[in-house]
Amino acid sequence: MMANDGARRDYGTGARLLHWVTTVLVTVQVAAGVAMTTEAIASMNDAVFILHKGMGCVFLPLMGLRLAWKLAHPVEALPAGAPASQRRLAALTHNALYALLFILPISGYVRTVGDGYPIEMLDALGIPPLVTGIPEIAHVMMVVHAMAAYTLVALVAAHLAASVHHGLSEPDGVLSRIWPPVRRANG
Repeated sequence: MMANDGARRDYGTGARLLHWVTTVLVTVQVAAGVAMTTEAIASMNDAVFILHKGMGCVFLPLMGLRLAWKLAHPVEALPAGAPASQRRLAALTHNALYALLFILPISGYVRTVGDGYPIEMLDALGIPPLVTGIPEIAHVMMVVHAMAAYTLVALVAAHLAASVHHGLSEPDGVLSRIWPPVRRANG
């Protein structure tokens, strides 16, 4: 597989910022998703659910921005010397992560408003539901949302494992390309 001729080797500040904002939001969303279904904190479930729905509303525009940035600023998935199988797997994993981060907010939205529940953040902004009264589809979207969430967690774990591998076992500069830029003191 040939590297994209117009692709950079390193991620720029914009891509790094979008990556780490997404990382923080995904971490909070997964934690909220687990917490809101936990009986041990039933008294907080409504508040956590409202937070989860509100943050879900942020994901669609964030992912739209990330996709636009990725298309406008292509970067090699792995160095040209990496085995073709690793390059294909990296591309597949990144594409699957992007797809899931679009599927999750859309399925969560349809599941919620399709069953007649509010999304408080959108209500506060005066944005009416695009669909209502479709409980059968809402139920399907609930399953899609759950399966996509589990798949996302598995892919994030694989992505993290690959990052650690490239950072420790095979120090080829892959991890440093996306790591937040930090200025180091000279000396």
